[in-house]
Amino acid sequence: MDFLDFRFDAIWSYRELFIRGLWITLGLTVVGYAGGIILGLFVGLGKLSKRKWVYYPAKYYVDFFRGTPLLVQLLLIHTALIPSIVGHSLGFFVSGVVALMLNSAAYNAEIIRAGINSIETGQMEAARSLGMPHKTAMRLIILPQALRRMIPPFGNELIALMKDSSLVSMIAGSELLYAGKVVAGATLRPWEPYLTVAVLYLLLTFIFGKLISYVEKRFSNSYVPSPRKQRLSFGRTQAGG
Repeated sequence: MDFLDFRFDAIWSYRELFIRGLWITLGLTVVGYAGGIILGLFVGLGKLSKRKWVYYPAKYYVDFFRGTPLLVQLLLIHTALIPSIVGHSLGFFVSGVVALMLNSAAYNAEIIRAGINSIETGQMEAARSLGMPHKTAMRLIILPQALRRMIPPFGNELIALMKDSSLVSMIAGSELLYAGKVVAGATLRPWEPYLTVAVLYLLLTFIFGKLISYVEKRFSNSYVPSPRKQRLSFGRTQAGG
């Protein structure tokens, strides 16, 4: 094959396959990440607990999912865990979401634990001295401050999870990489389909990166609203007053 003899017209005829793969990649990423955040919050708080029966299960959970390859976890869940529980496979999407969620939760738990530990202990002591219960102090004082410090690593985990979703192609999940493999096999031209997959992943990474940068900037201590937003806010205040 001539190195410069690219024929993307062949890719265009498979555009529906790539579009479907793009949506499935987004679905796997968003659902897996949202579940990973929720589960990671409980696991992260468990690792901060002084009760051993809470701490050790959370610790072993994080150790297992951070210490084993995601591909192995995916195959275990798809071929062993889910069939053992429900008697049959529930399809690649369910297996993929469960694997991504469980894996992401382990990393998010460490982000949450580190974020909470980064807050000075005097903050909690001050809240408790005012008569605030521990859970209330954690919810109203500690977590809001820690969340600002967690945003950058949360963003990195989101982008990493999106790229890891390509492993779902190993269980015949029809996401982006699977679409590239199908087109490469059908056309016997590997450059065009895999370059298309790379560009689409790059596009998704760029969009997610911009979104993360906005959220990080919006919740930073140095955030200053634009003059236009300040005028609009002032106008609403005046109208409300």
